[in-house]
Amino acid sequence: MQATLFEDVFAALSGLALGADELYRLRALLEGADASVECQNLIAQAAGIPACPHCRCTRVHHCGSASGLQRWRCLACSRSYNALTRTPLARLRKKACWLPFLQCILDSRTVRAAAEQVKVHRTTSFRWRHRFVPGAALERPVLLEGMVEADETFMLESQKGSRKLDRPARRRGGLASRRGISREHDCLLIARNRNRQTLDFHTGRGPVNARMLKVCLGPVLGPDTVLITDSAAAYAAFAAQAGVTHETVNLRAGIRARGDIHLNNVNGWHGRFKTWLRRFNGIASRYLINYSGWRRVLDDRRLTTPASLLTAIVQFGKCSAIH
Repeated sequence: MQATLFEDVFAALSGLALGADELYRLRALLEGADASVECQNLIAQAAGIPACPHCRCTRVHHCGSASGLQRWRCLACSRSYNALTRTPLARLRKKACWLPFLQCILDSRTVRAAAEQVKVHRTTSFRWRHRFVPGAALERPVLLEGMVEADETFMLESQKGSRKLDRPARRRGGLASRRGISREHDCLLIARNRNRQTLDFHTGRGPVNARMLKVCLGPVLGPDTVLITDSAAAYAAFAAQAGVTHETVNLRAGIRARGDIHLNNVNGWHGRFKTWLRRFNGIASRYLINYSGWRRVLDDRRLTTPASLLTAIVQFGKCSAIH
């Protein structure tokens, strides 16, 4: 805004006798503008000069700005972009509300509670949850080393929110049609070392098999890893194929530990995750990995402020856009 125009507007406001409602609206406008600028500054600091997300070229130049963010143009492919292009936060609006919403994420608020707190619609709150949370969950260990516990936990498959079901509807979640673990259950595989580094994998329906273990655990286990699992045959087959040192705990025989060989850390994570999950009154299977990633970020306790959370989302989102 030009200085003379601002002075005219300021003089006009100073000469008015504003009522309480008008003062509240003016204060909200100014606070929103300040929050939006803070958010834009955090994004700019986290992104730096990003490489082109379309062709990965680093030869770029300034190309104006839009929605408060610097735009860049690639000298190789001539396409323009900003710091959020091809990241989980691309095309989201209302940046003034992002930091308060991220605080709701850190507080594990429900969709409706977060919408009420931030003053957005509940559908916006739901959409933001599944943009911000996966973005934060991109920060995960590359390798697990030392003694690594791996175990799966199961949850009844849910099509919550789907317009068309491929099975008869269950009343209030319902029960599986047969006893034990079956194709009606989603499998969440958790691997966790003694340094409390955690990786999560949604392996699909039913019990995990050696092929899926190779896909999930093969790339993330260090060369000197000792893999600790229960006595399921799939783990033994995977360990033999991958050449990983393997120790088992026979839970069915009532053996909970053999010295340092136990599954207490990973089973404790399962318990905390399921207890925390109850506040959401059931989740859809397609979002299971988002919620396990959310819980993993909270357990890690490295991202404890909205600013640090937003910075991590932008930085790791930028890396995912490039790779």
